[in-house]
Amino acid sequence: MKFENNKSGNGGVLTLNNEIKEIGRLTYTIFPEDSKLIISFVLVHPEFEGRGMGKFLVEEAIRFARENNWKVYPHCSYARSVMMRMSDVDDVFLKN
Repeated sequence: MKFENNKSGNGGVLTLNNEIKEIGRLTYTIFPEDSKLIISFVLVHPEFEGRGMGKFLVEEAIRFARENNWKVYPHCSYARSVMMRMSDVDDVFLKN
């Protein structure tokens, strides 16, 4: 599996792919003046659901935010529920 980060301007899409096709994607918006990354949407294609692929996408977004010293606001309810269950994100998690 491989992540690709297609950043354009203040937004972008993280995709998770296997050797054949896209597994899922996460869309985000960056507010550099606020040092904030907002996770807008997480999608895992139906044939890959139930295997933790959405969590991998959220973890990759968190890694990307940490590299840039940004906080993460999970606007997406799925991303929020994943982050609420993680114990190692207090340094980046914006809850409101």
